[in-house]
Amino acid sequence: MPGAAGLARMIEAGRGEAPADLVIRDVRLLDVVTGAVTACDIAVVGERIVGTLDRYEGRTVVEGRGRFAVPGFIDTHLHIESSLLTPFEFDRCVLPHGVTTALCDPHEIANVLGAEGLRYFLDCARHTAMDVRVNLSSCVPATPFETSGAALEVEDLLPFRTHPKALGLAEVMNFPGVIARDPGLLAKLAAFQDGHIDGHAPLLSGRDLNAYLAAGIRTDHETTSAGEAREKLAKGMAILIREGSVSKDLDALAEVLDENTSSFMALCTDDRNPLDTAEEGHLDSSIRRLVAKGCPLHHVYRAASHSAARIFGLKDRGLLAPGWRADIALLDDLEACRVSDVVAGGRLVTPGLFAARGTVEPVGLASVRSRRMEPADFHAAPKAGRNETPVIGVRHGLILTFRESAVLEVGETGLLPDLSADVIKLTVVERHGRNGNIATSFVTGFGLQRGAIASSVGHDSHNITVVGVDDADMALAVNRLIELQGGFVVVEEGRVSAELALPLAGLMSLRPYEEVTASLRALREAASALGCTLQEPFLQIGFLTLPVIPHLKMTDRGLFDVDKFDYV
Repeated sequence: MPGAAGLARMIEAGRGEAPADLVIRDVRLLDVVTGAVTACDIAVVGERIVGTLDRYEGRTVVEGRGRFAVPGFIDTHLHIESSLLTPFEFDRCVLPHGVTTALCDPHEIANVLGAEGLRYFLDCARHTAMDVRVNLSSCVPATPFETSGAALEVEDLLPFRTHPKALGLAEVMNFPGVIARDPGLLAKLAAFQDGHIDGHAPLLSGRDLNAYLAAGIRTDHETTSAGEAREKLAKGMAILIREGSVSKDLDALAEVLDENTSSFMALCTDDRNPLDTAEEGHLDSSIRRLVAKGCPLHHVYRAASHSAARIFGLKDRGLLAPGWRADIALLDDLEACRVSDVVAGGRLVTPGLFAARGTVEPVGLASVRSRRMEPADFHAAPKAGRNETPVIGVRHGLILTFRESAVLEVGETGLLPDLSADVIKLTVVERHGRNGNIATSFVTGFGLQRGAIASSVGHDSHNITVVGVDDADMALAVNRLIELQGGFVVVEEGRVSAELALPLAGLMSLRPYEEVTASLRALREAASALGCTLQEPFLQIGFLTLPVIPHLKMTDRGLFDVDKFDYV
């Protein structure tokens, strides 16, 4: 925060009595409150805008050339780990898309490393060029029905609460636990009553929703239909329109974003990989699609900036006006949201800005502790007295899964996949070295005709998940993944056809985002060669193990019915 001398300098520059540190000359400034577009300069001193709607002189001048200036975008909920990048590479990948603030929940690394994972993210957030804020993970483990690498109780969270980069309590995923008044959850909720508490309430409605919100929870990014959004808005819940690599809710929720709701809605990505960012964009992609669907233009930009800041209590940003944080995106085209320059905290984003950042040593480089697998580990014994086998149904664009069933042939190795019905094996292998659990079931929706795909990204406990047609290929995929200390592996008929190492906690690469993007493209092609019909199979695999998202999931302890909150 500026002291008296700094404030005096800002006031002086705002009056035009002294040059500003930075002037963006000749822009068309979008007012996200009224929708007005005004030709002017923007003057900046330090991290703060000191002048708009006028002409200024500055020590450094950026030529706007008539481009549109809008407030920097705020991604209101994401897991940086799901970008498969370190926070530093995420910063370098996403900031040029106009995302100047990211509100992250390091829930994934916390499930592997506990408090060490939180500390790593908070340390990184001190150095990134974008402003990364950390919501402290509320549900580690997410449920007692899976094996995680760590556990966080309220006593583990409180030492981080006063960290300058800590924002509040992250998504409270165990909504059944809230409704049932779980003592551990109540202790965490009570400790954060005077701060922000992030929500996670898929399909919750009626009195159960009332009970959940009574705990002081304020936001939801799991809304998947317009009707669900309207009930939650009517009950005071802010809706975060999510468009990630797997969870794609924008099309369903676009009709809800209008002049009446834009102050109570914001945008997020949740889980998005750098290949999708390279091909489609980040929040800039969501903005252009919402505008194209007819949502009122300045209300879309409001949701992406000022509304997001207000919802999360960030009082210094979200407007291009004197006294506000200088987070600015310069656009060649307002409707297409084509970003050509970014100013983050008063600094023009250049390669030199990234090069000047501090560094933080990676953690969790030996977190995959599973034993080597044999093909027999993936055999699925038939259940006595049961003709039909429960099958997890996967649908593109949803992390919701569905309960289906199949009559499967029994062979020498037990139940066999049925490729004609698109039913293949799904196995979860405990990887934290705690109990060696292995559980096998079946899934439909991938389209695989041969081979196997394995991942150490398995929300939320991040055990190893493998889908496949052949037991030997499944064993090879898992064993290669263990050798890599985490990542993605595709195997076809006894050989590894593509892989990506993710050795940082088994979740993130140590390589530049450009190399990760290239590896993801090769992995996608290799999966397609197996017959896979899903556009993004790797993150889709990662959500097969998430037992707080309906309806049927798989953990290292067995097949799990989320609706009943018990094993099948």
